[in-house]
Amino acid sequence: MKLSNAVAFSLVSLPGAMAWGGLGHVTTAYIASNFVANTTEAYLKQLLGSQDADYMAKVASWADSIRYTKWGRFTSTFHFIDAHDSPPEDCNVDFERDCKETGCVITALANYTKQSVDPSLPAWRRAQAAKFVIHFVGDLHQPLHNEDVARGGNGIHVLWNGREFNLHHVWDSSITEKWLGMRGRKPYRWAEKWSKDLTEKINSGIYADEKGDWLADLDFSNPEETALAWSRECNKLVCQYVFPEGPKAIAGQELSGEYYEKAAPVLEKQVARAGYRMAAWLDKIVDQYLKLEASYTGELPTEDYIEEPLDEFMEEPIGEL
Repeated sequence: MKLSNAVAFSLVSLPGAMAWGGLGHVTTAYIASNFVANTTEAYLKQLLGSQDADYMAKVASWADSIRYTKWGRFTSTFHFIDAHDSPPEDCNVDFERDCKETGCVITALANYTKQSVDPSLPAWRRAQAAKFVIHFVGDLHQPLHNEDVARGGNGIHVLWNGREFNLHHVWDSSITEKWLGMRGRKPYRWAEKWSKDLTEKINSGIYADEKGDWLADLDFSNPEETALAWSRECNKLVCQYVFPEGPKAIAGQELSGEYYEKAAPVLEKQVARAGYRMAAWLDKIVDQYLKLEASYTGELPTEDYIEEPLDEFMEEPIGEL
């Protein structure tokens, strides 16, 4: 079945709703755009239908915007993995134990990476897969996307400047927004500025000596193992910074003071890591795709992908995405 040009274009260009405050996802994408190879930049700009500097940033939260639609509901479990561990005594991610039957961020990154390099898929499918990859690399670096306690902190109510929020929101948005002194709800200007600062820190600042270690677990031949390594690394932060005294101790506490001061540098580093790793991963995707495209014979793909309910999608008005 072929999609109309209008529908295919909407999948490439439609902006998304905001998560990780929008700020985290958009910033990681800006950082990645500062580090990708020239070949990768040219390929993605064409694939995503944009020659602008924010060609990645403006699609970084698209995956969040479709998860609540009729069509995109099947992706709802792709943004996280529920680690059934016991912070702060024990933090660990066990793939067999923690990844849901409907999928998780580990399998989602692997699946859409495979789709991204498949020359038998139409451009709109590869564009869609690239947007998922950009988003899920970001999700893997938010600690509470790698934790099951209270639904990733959603069920724990805390205070932030005297106002009640759930803990997941604080780690998605409040900490990073305060770190930058962000005002208003539009993250792009703040994300672009933050990405420039973090790019400098990666190139020649406080992260310069460790950026090589950030890629030590990157194995493009095994996307699931790579994603699992990143998830386990991030999950350790749950014991150290999210629940340093346990989930019960944090409930109802004001977090905008000492807790914030310890957590903010950790989240900044996670954003930097995500952006730098995203660039390396996208370089691998484009390099592999171009090699496969050169030898592609037009045969049907042999790999199985997560099925997408395209007939159901076609019933959805484009405007609802």
